[in-house]
Amino acid sequence: MTKRKRRTYTKEFKHQMVQLYLNGKSRDEIIKEYELTASAFDKWVKQSQNSGSFKEKDNRTLEEAELIKLRKENKQLAMENDILKQAALIIGRK
Repeated sequence: MTKRKRRTYTKEFKHQMVQLYLNGKSRDEIIKEYELTASAFDKWVKQSQNSGSFKEKDNRTLEEAELIKLRKENKQLAMENDILKQAALIIGRK
């Protein structure tokens, strides 16, 4: 079994596929006709219904957004801690 090459789609194309589906064309017909993966198509429909946007950052749950924020904050604090440790070593030598 050969893997498909990863393809990218414009937001206009994604919107058109979702509109076809919402206008009554069956999911299976759209997937077959446009050679899409079922998971990609289902994701587009879900994103369109949730936020109307196909961008990942617009479709994050509150928990995902908070986790990203906390990870960024943790990284910043770790960096500040390293700087303070190095400063303490330098001051301790004098």
